[in-house]
Amino acid sequence: MKTDIILAGVGGQGILSIAAVIGEAALEDGLYMKQSEVHGMSQRGGDVQSHLRISDRPVASDLIPSGSADIIISLEPMEALRYLPYLKKDGWIVTNSKSFENIPNYPEKSKIMEEYDKLPNKIVLDVEQIAKDLGAPRSSNVVLLGAASPFTGIGFDKLENGIRSIFGKKGENVVEMNLKALRAGAGKR
Repeated sequence: MKTDIILAGVGGQGILSIAAVIGEAALEDGLYMKQSEVHGMSQRGGDVQSHLRISDRPVASDLIPSGSADIIISLEPMEALRYLPYLKKDGWIVTNSKSFENIPNYPEKSKIMEEYDKLPNKIVLDVEQIAKDLGAPRSSNVVLLGAASPFTGIGFDKLENGIRSIFGKKGENVVEMNLKALRAGAGKR
């Protein structure tokens, strides 16, 4: 078993939180994992991305080679397109449909969606609306993780435990909201 995951988005969207949840879940599942992060100007809406390499055997490098990613999970639709050269031909993109327009020449949404229409394996969801409907607007990142969960190679129960571990310090209400968000995302595929 080997799964290479690229997480992408902009600062403040929770990319590094879901990377931590996946990492905790992988370790609980007895898997090996290496992770690399780029924070960029994350506090100002800059690029944030993480490479996660998960395997049942030791992982030599934390960086995913071009054409090797099994999945790109992105909270910002244009950011996912930036990493397309890393995606395997049969890889999956799971992304938010709502853009975070942090640059003056941000492309029209229709142009971005045209690029997604060319891809064979994709899930495009308005995770922000799903999270708001749950009463958990800050959990859109976890909704996206739920939608991507079947492609991670990690048991869903381990992802739930990862949420308990990562968000446990914030209290039981935060944990429960994030568990609801994970399950809602899993139900939207």
